[in-house]
Parts: sequence; C-alpha cells; structure tokens
Amino acid sequence: MTATFLTKEGYQKLADELEFLRTSKRKEVAERLHEAMEGGELIENAEYEAAKNEQAFVEGRIQELEMILASARIIEEQNADTTTVQVGDTVIVKEGNNSPEEYTIVGAAEADPRKGKISNESPLGRALINRAVGDNVVVEAPGGTFKVQVVKIK
Repeated sequence: MTATFLTKEGYQKLADELEFLRTSKRKEVAERLHEAMEGGELIENAEYEAAKNEQAFVEGRIQELEMILASARIIEEQNADTTTVQVGDTVIVKEGNNSPEEYTIVGAAEADPRKGKISNESPLGRALINRAVGDNVVVEAPGGTFKVQVVKIK
C-alpha cells in the first residue's frame, strides 16, 4: 500500500469525517432504512432505494477513509531547507508573462486546486518535486505541455 501524504490538518479533517460517518451518519441512514422498510412494498418504495444507495455510499466512504488514514504519512513542518520542492512546501511559479501563482504541494487526499493546494501526483505537482528556485519546468498535462519557472519555495 503506497503512502498517502497528509498535513496534520488534513489528517484531522479526514479523521473527523470518518468519526461522523461511523457514528451520526450511519445511525441516520439506518433509521431512514428502517422507516422505509415499514412503508410497505419494498419493490416499489423509492425512499427505500434512496436509503440503500446512501448506505452504500456511506459505507464506501468509510472504507476509503480507513484506507487513507491507515496509509497516511504526516507531512512534518518544513524546516529552513527550501533548496528543492518537497511535499508540504509552498511554491511560487510563473508561466511566461503571466502573474506568479502560489501553490502548496499536498497529498492527493487533500488537494483543492481552488484553494491553491495541488496534489504531488498532479502533472504540475509531480513536475515541481525536487526542483529548485530558478528551474524551468516542463509540465506534461492532459491539456498540453506548458513551462513554468520556480520563483520561490517557502
């Protein structure tokens, strides 16, 4: 099983979600299922079908979270060594004449590009790992190839 990189905050967020699903959500779905079963013909009962689908989703998510947390590798606070990009670092990159952009390299489980958190497994994240300030990096993305320059590592 390969390690899943998580920040301390990301680990806690996923652990909290797992606890919620195991306790509150499981109970809520079980109650919905019980009520739907009392509603008569199960074959034609849409509420029963919806509750069964939700139960399957919840149980699947619980399994997924258990696997992620079991293989989690916590990203330690970075020390002063910012010579090369590593998981957990924040990187400022510039593409051509565009404005610089800032990204934090995180594990896939907590990636959120809208918040500037990109996965170390994404095309850009993978291309930036082990690069240094001043490096020109070629990124092979599904939408095509592009180049960025590493401006700063924090």
